[in-house]
Amino acid sequence: MSRVLYLSPSLFCLFLLFPEFISSSDPCDPTNHRDPLALRPDKITVLINGYAESRIPLLQSLAARYTASPLVSSVLVLWGNPSTPAQTLAQLAHNLSTSSFGPATISLVRQRSSSLNLRFLPRPSITTRAVLICDDDVEVDSKSFEFAFRVWRANPDRLIGLFVRSHDVDLATKKWIYTVHPDRYSIVLTKFMILGTRYLFRYSCEGGAAMGEMRRTVDRMRNCEDILMNFVVADETNAGPVLVGAERVRDWGDARNEGDDGRSGSNDGVGSRVKEVGLSSRKAEHRKRRGMCIAKFHKVLGRMPLRYSYGKVVNSVGEQGLCMKGGKLVLCDRYQ
Repeated sequence: MSRVLYLSPSLFCLFLLFPEFISSSDPCDPTNHRDPLALRPDKITVLINGYAESRIPLLQSLAARYTASPLVSSVLVLWGNPSTPAQTLAQLAHNLSTSSFGPATISLVRQRSSSLNLRFLPRPSITTRAVLICDDDVEVDSKSFEFAFRVWRANPDRLIGLFVRSHDVDLATKKWIYTVHPDRYSIVLTKFMILGTRYLFRYSCEGGAAMGEMRRTVDRMRNCEDILMNFVVADETNAGPVLVGAERVRDWGDARNEGDDGRSGSNDGVGSRVKEVGLSSRKAEHRKRRGMCIAKFHKVLGRMPLRYSYGKVVNSVGEQGLCMKGGKLVLCDRYQ
């Protein structure tokens, strides 16, 4: 007796619009691993991580903005909240499919679980040599995004980012810690991270038992996938990441987003809602857990691959002098 599979209208809409939503092929199958030379070097795929339903309006806006760039091949919204109703996702899928500002497409991919490791899953729909991994609460101006991609093209083996942190050793406790140094850095955050597509396969499919144990640590801690990717890249390159300067970046999830004026992180309550679900708002515990991840990864590998980098790559140093204009001091190159 044959069985009939019934799909609700909302699920049917998702399956019809986005085949990758139900793709069950093994992403680590070697036959699915594309030759990097067959991928486009002049375009980039944007992977936006989504989880909180309160951020959907902001996520839609950010995804649409990326499609306006001629350098973007496609945008994939990776939805990692398994409890989100299918009807909500169907509406999101529809809104995304009609919000592109350019030829780049926007697709919704519902992850099979909430594992942060899935941010780095190699996907057959990626046809570019580079990917941008970013959060759904970080807004970057188009010129800075495109400049960061140009920096990656000049450094295709390195991690490129706008937000950085450091590893270090607490001499008192003799333990690895996660911290911020004013003069050096060794970790790029997935708030905005550009990397070679080939590293997705290395992270998800290679490394044997050691890599598998470290990925399980990410799942257990529900944290640290960005630190692990920094380990993967630094272990291959023996080099630190590259920090890129940006003209305008707004981190809606930053705990300093308070108030209702134009200089704050709120926009009709968006800032406060985003902040409430932001991981870094629990700063002390957050840093402690990430220090534990660094220690675990170091123990499993038996070495510390992270390397420090110094300085920042900027698009232009600009004018150094100040001129008077309209009774105000402004940079002279803006004086007309």
